[in-house]
Amino acid sequence: MQLSAATQDFILHWGEMGTKWGVNRSVAQIHALLHLSPKPLAADEICKALNLARSNVSTGLKELQAWKLVSVRRDLGDSRDKFHSVRDMFELAHVVIEGRRNREFAHTIAALERVAADAKDATTPAHIKERMAETLQTMQMFDAWYMDVARLPRSVQMAALKLGARIARFLPKSS
Repeated sequence: MQLSAATQDFILHWGEMGTKWGVNRSVAQIHALLHLSPKPLAADEICKALNLARSNVSTGLKELQAWKLVSVRRDLGDSRDKFHSVRDMFELAHVVIEGRRNREFAHTIAALERVAADAKDATTPAHIKERMAETLQTMQMFDAWYMDVARLPRSVQMAALKLGARIARFLPKSS
């Protein structure tokens, strides 16, 4: 598979972006290739296109499947698994955000809840307890907001995204 210069740049940038988000560079590059590809690709095609070892590609595909960013399918008469990325960009963003929420944000809230409960002892200074409570409350508020928005129909979510900061004109003015 011959990749254009623009395609290579996109894949390289996606790999760099992935490392900033805590994802292995080659995993992010595999996702980028599948994201751009007009058809599902077999692991050997991915290896060849990205010049990656088969073991690296296999591991990366498993990780991407665990994130629900990549699915596998088979074509009649072809024994090879073919992989494809979530095609819809709105759905892709939703899968990434939901995955990060479940893996990171929700665990942090649970940890803060435990710490705040443990801090009810007499040895934890009041200002520390207040700071922990404020941190937990703010994170819970953002999480509740996200969950409320995630339950809205897609058309409503899209309208809210397009509305952006203009929504402020419908809200009470701050004093």
